[in-house]
Amino acid sequence: MTTDIGASMDAFFGVNEKPPYDPGNPGEGPPQEPAPRTWAAQDLRSVLNGTYTPPQPSVGRRDDGVGLFYPGRMNSVASESEAGKTWFALIACLQEINDGNHVLYLDFEDDAGGVVGRLLCLGGLPPDILERFHYVRPENQMGPVDAVDLEAVLQKQPTLAIVDGVTEGMSLFGLELKDNTDIAKFGRMLLRPLMNSGAAVVTLDHVVKSAENRGRYSIGGVHKLNGLNGVMYILENRTPFGIGVTGKSTIRVAKDRPGQIRKNGLSHSSGMHWYADLVVKSESQEYAEAHLYSPRVRDEEAREDDEDLKRINGIKRKILDAIGKAREPLTGKGVEDRVVGKAADIRRALADLVDSGQVAACPGPRNATLHSIPVPASTASDEAAA
Repeated sequence: MTTDIGASMDAFFGVNEKPPYDPGNPGEGPPQEPAPRTWAAQDLRSVLNGTYTPPQPSVGRRDDGVGLFYPGRMNSVASESEAGKTWFALIACLQEINDGNHVLYLDFEDDAGGVVGRLLCLGGLPPDILERFHYVRPENQMGPVDAVDLEAVLQKQPTLAIVDGVTEGMSLFGLELKDNTDIAKFGRMLLRPLMNSGAAVVTLDHVVKSAENRGRYSIGGVHKLNGLNGVMYILENRTPFGIGVTGKSTIRVAKDRPGQIRKNGLSHSSGMHWYADLVVKSESQEYAEAHLYSPRVRDEEAREDDEDLKRINGIKRKILDAIGKAREPLTGKGVEDRVVGKAADIRRALADLVDSGQVAACPGPRNATLHSIPVPASTASDEAAA
């Protein structure tokens, strides 16, 4: 199989000659297939006669066997730091390795010790990893010889190609993260040639820090999402990952271009379907048990109710502290000015405190309501007697 890594690099660097196959013989190159003709009208008969089969997510899988990524397409996984992106990717890598397939791991962030160490931790066998896991750690821009090295890996026909650290990768090539033109250029230069090799390309990326402004996007230009033709997952961390603890993250579908993944998930108020739960139980530094559980309705509802209760209880504590420190009773606005959180949540928490008798509400000037900490009856009687 031949790929277009070399041609892609020529186009990127403005080089006309083909990259040398043997660095010792720069004038000789491997035989090149002619470029595919993509501007001709396509044959639509399979679509029209019903024999067309849509792409299926056949690379990687949940615990119930349902697939994760589309082969020959660009997919993505994005989250905040330490939400489990690498664990998620390596679970899929190990599944492919155990199935006898080759995997490419193009890493712009970590090192071989950290990545391979996790594979071993998940139960990967050293001989299988050595034979079928191809780890690449670029530290310079790709030149013609580097393109040949990467081409050699692609000749093994990996079913999965992880690109870990898009931000760092673009920076290495002098490309601007927020420039949609540069994002498209990075895709044409590196991601699309990997995709054209037949592998399911999966980029591991970061989301913006603000959860309210995040939406479905990873950090950088909007083309990161628009340019994907596979699936994009967003990971929401529930419990931190670490040695000796059980980490958990919810996996949601931010985009599903072929439309074959969402049907195996559950809808959610965020607009992003709940597709799986990533759970990594770390027994020690040498062993961890990892799962990709399928979604369950009652678990989701119970968890959201629990998280909602925790959030409101936290705001209640802040309200009691603010009212207790105030020199005089506070209006509702006075409480909101002193407590961090959404106004609706603060009002809800304050109403609960009033209903439960933990906060006293009395009429104030200009139709305002004044809030204070009620004085216990025994204390009030003692003060009156004095």
